[in-house]
Formats: sequence, C-alpha cells, structure tokens
Amino acid sequence: MVTLPGDVVARYERFSLYNSPYPAHDRGHAVDLYPGENGGPAPSPVAGEVLDTRTVRCPPKPYAVDTDHLILVDTGERVARVLHVDPGVAPGDEVAVGDSLGTLVRSGFFGRWVDDHLHLGFRDPDANPYRASGSLPLSLDVSVAPVAWDGAGDVVETGPEHVTLDTPARDGDGNGDGDGFHALASDEGVPLDGGLPHYTGGGVFRPREGDLSLLGTRVGTAAGRDLEWADVAVAANGERATGLSLFASRVGVGAKLVFHEGHDFAVGDRVAVSVAPADDPVRLG
Repeated sequence: MVTLPGDVVARYERFSLYNSPYPAHDRGHAVDLYPGENGGPAPSPVAGEVLDTRTVRCPPKPYAVDTDHLILVDTGERVARVLHVDPGVAPGDEVAVGDSLGTLVRSGFFGRWVDDHLHLGFRDPDANPYRASGSLPLSLDVSVAPVAWDGAGDVVETGPEHVTLDTPARDGDGNGDGDGFHALASDEGVPLDGGLPHYTGGGVFRPREGDLSLLGTRVGTAAGRDLEWADVAVAANGERATGLSLFASRVGVGAKLVFHEGHDFAVGDRVAVSVAPADDPVRLG
C-alpha cells in the first residue's frame, strides 16, 4: 500500500477516495484532490521526474473540454499517475510537492456537479502506467473527524445539477473542533465517502465492519474501509434526488445534493433531506 503523507493532503481543501464511478477508484486505489479553485493551478502531490504526458479524448459534454491529460511522475519507488491537468510540465522536468503541474481542466469525465480536481494513483515501476485500472492500494495519513447531521439545512449554493446546504457544520460541540478534515457521518458516527447511492460503492474514513445507517435508514454494509451501498433513495423536501456527494473537507462540510436531471431549489430555501429504502435506486456507475 502507498501512503500519501498528511502534510501533502493538507495542501488541498477536500479529498475523496470513493466518490467516482470509475474502476480506478475501486476499493480506494486512487484519490481525487481538490485544490479549491476551478480552472486554477494544479499543485503537485508528488515529487520526482516527469516521465511522460499524454492527451486523450473524453466524453463530449457541453460544460467540459474535449480532451483530458495524463501526467506520469517517477517518484523513485513508484510511478504516480495524475489526471485532469493540462500539463505545464514536460518529460525530464523535476517537480517538487506543491509545484504547479499545469492548469486544472473541466473534464468530460466529470459529472456537471463535480468540481475541478487532480486524480492521483500509483503503479509499480514495471507495471503499465497507461492503463486506467491497476493502481496500488492507497492510504492517506490524515484523520477525518465525523460530523453529525439531522438532515435539515439552508441552501447556500446551487448549480444546474447540485445544491449545497449550510449543514452539517462543524461547531466545536460534538462535530469536531474546526481544524483538520471532517466528513458527514453515519448515525453510528463513522465518516462517509462516495456517492450515495449513485456510485456503485462507497467507503468510510475509519475502518468498520457491519451495517451503517444515515438519517435513520440503513445505507450500506462496511467491510474494512469499503462500503456497499444499500438500495436507497435520497429526497429533499420530498423531491427525489440523484444522491448525496460525500467527501472529506478541511474548509467546511455542507451536504451536497446531486440532481442529475435538474432541480428547482434556490439559495435560501430551507431543505429537509431524507433517506428511504427503494426498489429503484439511482446508479450512474
């Protein structure tokens, strides 16, 4: 297993190991790192020599660019794979942690509600670094504090396919002390990761065994840090949502509701979120 140091992770506002539909993230073998500025610089999470850069076509989306990019960096023991960055580096360049690798791109591989980020995975030196799958298990040397939530909140941000609430919030009273990374927690106090239930599998930021619930409903079964979602539906004021986008953040938590087919919510609206068993859970991948 490859461990990403905590001081590296702390350079980013948010991260997620499981909030993706792509096989590269299966069982937490890759991480998405969010610097916090869409279209901004992409600070490198690794140090080493750039081996190669490649440009690939991505699915056509009206809100995204037509091409994405792969940057390979020899870190010594492993080869790092970085995606979703328009390279500002070339083969032979040496980079240090925090150096800009280029500019974040709005990739056609993203859902419309997904913010710009770097995708990071690692391969052994003798493995094919160009294949989409096959990255090594990845661990992040940070703790993630759980944040409890009752499902209520006010809308503070909207997009065509998402709504962000002002809760759950860190308040220093059972929801963490405001420092470090936090994540929305299950009813059992386990911080959650992934797309509930719209991505096939999720994860937990603290290894766990057994069933977990959210807002009074069983949402999945954990095995170590992997979480198999149950068949559930998420709703906001009774309106069916695609799901909840779950991640770890050091700048605020705030529930992010995904509406793949649009919504009618506006900033300031009061929202009550519920989770219930469903025969037809939304699965986007």
